[in-house]
Amino acid sequence: MAVMGIGGVWAADFETGFEAHERGDYAIALKEWRPLADQGHARAQYNLGVMYYNGRGVIRNYKQAVHWYQKAAKQGDASAQNNLGLMYYRAQGVAQDYKQAVLWFQKAAEQGYASAQYNLGWMYDEGRGVTQDYKQAVQWYTKAAEQGDAKAQANLGFMYDEGHGVAQNYKRAVHWYRKAAKQGVAQAQANLGVMYALGLGGLYGLVLATKRQEKFSQQVENAQAQLFNDRLGRGVELLDNKDAALRAAGVEVLDNLAESARHGVAQDYKQAVYWYQKAAEQGLADAQFILGGMYDNGQGVTQDYKQALHWYRKAAEQGYAGAQSNLGTMYYEGHGVAQDYKQAVQWYQKAAEQGLADAQFILGWMYDEGRGVAQDYKQAAYWYQKAAEQDYAKAQHNLGWMYGEGLGVARDYKQAVLWFQKAAEQEYAKAQYNLGWMYKNGHGVAQDYKQAVHWYRKAAEQGYVNAQHNLGWMYDEGHGVARDYKQAAYWYQKAAEQGVANAQFNLGVMYHNGDGVVQDYVSAYVWLNLASANGHNKAHETRDLVAKKMTAEEVDEAQRRAARYIETRYKDC
Repeated sequence: MAVMGIGGVWAADFETGFEAHERGDYAIALKEWRPLADQGHARAQYNLGVMYYNGRGVIRNYKQAVHWYQKAAKQGDASAQNNLGLMYYRAQGVAQDYKQAVLWFQKAAEQGYASAQYNLGWMYDEGRGVTQDYKQAVQWYTKAAEQGDAKAQANLGFMYDEGHGVAQNYKRAVHWYRKAAKQGVAQAQANLGVMYALGLGGLYGLVLATKRQEKFSQQVENAQAQLFNDRLGRGVELLDNKDAALRAAGVEVLDNLAESARHGVAQDYKQAVYWYQKAAEQGLADAQFILGGMYDNGQGVTQDYKQALHWYRKAAEQGYAGAQSNLGTMYYEGHGVAQDYKQAVQWYQKAAEQGLADAQFILGWMYDEGRGVAQDYKQAAYWYQKAAEQDYAKAQHNLGWMYGEGLGVARDYKQAVLWFQKAAEQEYAKAQYNLGWMYKNGHGVAQDYKQAVHWYRKAAEQGYVNAQHNLGWMYDEGHGVARDYKQAAYWYQKAAEQGVANAQFNLGVMYHNGDGVVQDYVSAYVWLNLASANGHNKAHETRDLVAKKMTAEEVDEAQRRAARYIETRYKDC
C-alpha cells in the first residue's frame, strides 16, 4: 500500500509531508500529516492508514490503519475505501467480513478506482460476500482491465478462455492475456504459453510436461474432436427439423461451434516456450513444470534433458507434484543426469505422498521390482492400492495381480477379480486378458466361458497377444462360443505373427489338418518350424511328421519362408 499526494487548502503542509515520506523521513511525514488528519484531511487520513499498515515511522498497527482508512473512506476517498475493503477481506485489524469488503470495494469501484474494480470482480468470481456471478465478475474485470490493471486483464482473459460470464472467445482471451503478460503477470504469461502450445484456450497446457505428453495431448485432441463432432451432429440434426424454432436453434449451435473453433492463435511452440520462460523465471511452478516438459520433449526448443531437469527441479522444490514425479523419471531414465534409482524413488515418493496417482503407481512398481529400494511386496501393494483407489488402471491391474499371486497381501482371488474388473472397464488390455483368464479358470468367480471370451476379445482387439492366442483356443475348442475353426485360425495367426510359440504351433496344426484354412503342408511346416525355434516342446516332432508328406522342394521353400519371417520380424507373413 502506497501513500498519495494531493492539492487543496492544506496543500503546502501536505506536500511537505509527502516529500519527507518519499525520501524516507517518516517522522517528518507523520508530524505534517497527523494534524491534517485530525482536522479531517482525507488524503492525510489515508496516508496515515498506509503508514500504520506498513509500519513506516510508527509501529505496525492494523487497527490504527483501519481507523484512519475508515475516516478517509467515509469522506469518499476511493483508495481508502479499497484498502478498507482489503482489511475486511484479510481480517487485518478487523474481523474477517466479506460482505463489508464487498461494500467498500463497490464504493471505490463506482468511483472508477481500478484496483477496487478488480477486487470486486474477484469477489463475484469467487462468490465471496456475494452470490457467485460470473457476468458481474466480467463486468468489473473489464472496467479495471480497460484502465490497464494487469491482474484484471489476466482474469478477464481467463473468463474468455473458459467461457465464464461471457461466450467463450479465444481471441479475446489471447488479447487480455497478452496485455497482462506484457505487464509481467506470471500466470497470464503461462496461460498465453498454453494458448500458443495448443492453439486453443483452457488450462490443458499443465499436462504438456508429463512423461506421457504425446499420449495425453492426443487424448485431449480426441476428446475435443468427439465434443466437436457431437455438437456438429446435433446442429445438423436440428437444421433438418421442420420446426422453424428448432432450425434456428441448429443455426445457433453451428454458429457457436464455429466461434469456439476460432483459436486465439495458431499453434506455435516457440512462442509458447517464450512465454512459459517468462513466467518460469518469475518462479511460477506451473510454468517451470511445463517448460521442463517442452525441453524434455523438444517442443519449440531443441530437446535438452539438462534444461528439462533444471526446470523440473525448480518446480519440484516448490512442492509441485507433477514436477517431482517427472524429476523421478529423469533420474530413472538417466536423462540429463546420471541414472540413479534411489534418487528416482525419493522424488516419486514426494509426489506420491501428495496423492499423484502416476507417482504412486510407479513407486509401487519400484518396490515390486526392487529398483532403488529393497524389494518389498507389502509396500508395492500399498502404493498400488493408493493409485488404484484413484481409478488408475495400471495400478488396479497390478493390485489385482498381487492379490492373485498373494504378493504383499493374502491371496484373494475375489479381490483380484474386483481390481482386474475395474481396470478392464477402463479398457486396459492386460487386465481384460487376466479377467478373461479368471473366468476361464473359475478363480474368484464362477467359471464362465462366455465371459472369458468377452474379455479375451476386448484385449485381443487391442492387440494383446496372449488374449489373441487364448481367443483362438476358445474358438478352436468351442468354449463360450460355437466352435469356429476360421475364427480360431484368424486369432492364432494374429498371435503367431507376434512370435507366440503356442499360437504358431496351433496354427501349424490347423494348416496340416485343413481346419479353418485351406490345407497347406508348406504353411504348416513354416509355423511349426517357427514354434520349434521359439521353444515349443512338441513342435519339432510335429514338423518332422509333416515333412514326411512334403517334397524336398516344398521343405526348402518352407524353410526359406520361416527364415524370412524371422528376418522381417513377421512383417512378410
